[in-house]
Amino acid sequence: MSGWKAKRFWKEATVSEGADGFGVALDGRVVKTPGKAMLALPTRALAEVIAAEWDAQQGQIDPRQMPMTRAANTAIDKVAPQHSEVVALLAEYGGTDLLCYRAATPEALRVRQDAAWQPWLDWAEAALAARLVVTEGVTPVPQAAESTARLAAAVAAMDPFALTALHDLVAISGSLVLGLAVAEGRLTADAAWNISRIDEDWQIAQWGEDEEAAAHAARKRAAICDAERFLNLVRAGSEF
Repeated sequence: MSGWKAKRFWKEATVSEGADGFGVALDGRVVKTPGKAMLALPTRALAEVIAAEWDAQQGQIDPRQMPMTRAANTAIDKVAPQHSEVVALLAEYGGTDLLCYRAATPEALRVRQDAAWQPWLDWAEAALAARLVVTEGVTPVPQAAESTARLAAAVAAMDPFALTALHDLVAISGSLVLGLAVAEGRLTADAAWNISRIDEDWQIAQWGEDEEAAAHAARKRAAICDAERFLNLVRAGSEF
């Protein structure tokens, strides 16, 4: 039975509404998460997109084609019960943020890093009162406790749905600052991806890129854009 895969059994996916938020129903049967919790969603916009993902399934159900459904399941089943642990995990990125680690050489790479990365560290200092120290190389540099605490507070203020999106924004880019900038609407996910890829793009320009690496990068780029879309849907109207 290990090869068994679920197949479409419903004719129509619709949006339902209840006291706990919006949900999705398949021929009137309410969808639940893999953890058997109610799929209670904060906005109608998110529910409508998730219903559309279910409606788009033909034959065997392919979760890879349902990124908003997967993110909502994660928010409910994994992030909500472990909110403080997820906050702590993401807050750790503030102590080792990608943007703080610059190349000593070559000079041309360092110039690109400075131009792309420093404006966002400046933004973090101005908007979040979180000043981060820049260093050369990859040896960890201590950051001020007040700065990392302010970054952690910004993360902790997010609900499980927003925190789910932030997790992917940060984990994929390697930067808590870039993730928060996207979450604050100051930067698009696609732009954050490009900013985070300064080093990789430099190497590709020097040595070329193989197909496997390109395919992996394309999947990550799609995932970070999905995270931004999920966050926007979570905040669209904020009905609940």
